[in-house]
Amino acid sequence: MNDELRATREALADAITRFARNEIAPNATAWDEAGEFPRSLYRRAGELGFLGIGYPEELGGTPASLALKLPVWVALARHGASGGVLASLFSHNIGLPPVIAHGTHELQQEVVPPVLRGEKVAALAITEPGGGSDVAQLRTTARREGDHYVVDGEKTFITSGMRADWLTVAVRTDPASKGAGGISMLLVPGDTPGVRRTRLAKMGWHCSDTAQLHFDGVRVPARYMLGREGAGFRIIMGNFNGERFGLAAAALGFSQACLDEALAWARQRKAFGATLIEHQALRHKLVDMQMRIASTEAWLESVAAQGDALAAGGRADAPEWVAQVCLLKNHATQTMQFCADAAVQILGGMGYMRGTASERIYREVKVMMIGGGAEEIMKELAARQLGW
Repeated sequence: MNDELRATREALADAITRFARNEIAPNATAWDEAGEFPRSLYRRAGELGFLGIGYPEELGGTPASLALKLPVWVALARHGASGGVLASLFSHNIGLPPVIAHGTHELQQEVVPPVLRGEKVAALAITEPGGGSDVAQLRTTARREGDHYVVDGEKTFITSGMRADWLTVAVRTDPASKGAGGISMLLVPGDTPGVRRTRLAKMGWHCSDTAQLHFDGVRVPARYMLGREGAGFRIIMGNFNGERFGLAAAALGFSQACLDEALAWARQRKAFGATLIEHQALRHKLVDMQMRIASTEAWLESVAAQGDALAAGGRADAPEWVAQVCLLKNHATQTMQFCADAAVQILGGMGYMRGTASERIYREVKVMMIGGGAEEIMKELAARQLGW
């Protein structure tokens, strides 16, 4: 890492940290209780340029490598300490990439700039009630009628599903095709007649609006097709790589948040005539947390550097890198699980109370281990990519 990149990363991380500490962390508990955060937060993040990191300049963004985006995701997670805010505020990071990669110039100009300004919300709709990780079995259909597609079906567990103005939806355009064949990606305006939304209740991410979507004869202009018909499965698989790397980075930040809170508590809480940190058993728990955090951080930096080098050489989806992302996502979320559990234990009764970062992160661990591909799927995909 050269000095210029290092300085840019530090400056960006400082700005993100101030935003997270001042505008997210003080409100996270209240937003969880309310079940949502204000839409004005999108505009604020857009004004500061945070929503546009990693997007083309001509669309209102700021191009960024993985090495530059990494400290952004980590700082937001560590200092905001709310997976619900992070998931919904940045749901465009999984909803927009297919538009950037496969949408027409006119469609990109229509959709992307308002989202990066925080005026509109974008979401990705893949998972269905009858299947999650088995994307090839999706049943939502889009049949061509003149210059429109007519969409029928359901999606579930959709982050920002209640608010989204734009939905990037996986559909089956060739009902006769089985498995991965015949799957396409279609952009659906959220206000299209026939789109219905149902809010879902969750164990964590309370302030993130997660929805089940219903498409009943939804007519979508054919110009909203992303790429060619039948190419959707490959688009979906490529999109997962960025999502999984982002989840791993956020898991590191949440792990650090747990250590921060546990360490501060251990230094001031007294038991049996001494602070908790003076007791070897507690001190060793903190060291175990730091050990896992350090390994996760080093692996993230390595995978980011490798990914940037491969992208520069036109091999962004190289099998060896995809395998590393899968393994990294598992390792990072397991680190988060360990640190959340250890932090709640160190905080004792206070760790069980709403309002602590560790309690919130403890409830959010499982969605991080499942979302973007469950642990078991990640292991199997990694093995296949490695040719095992």
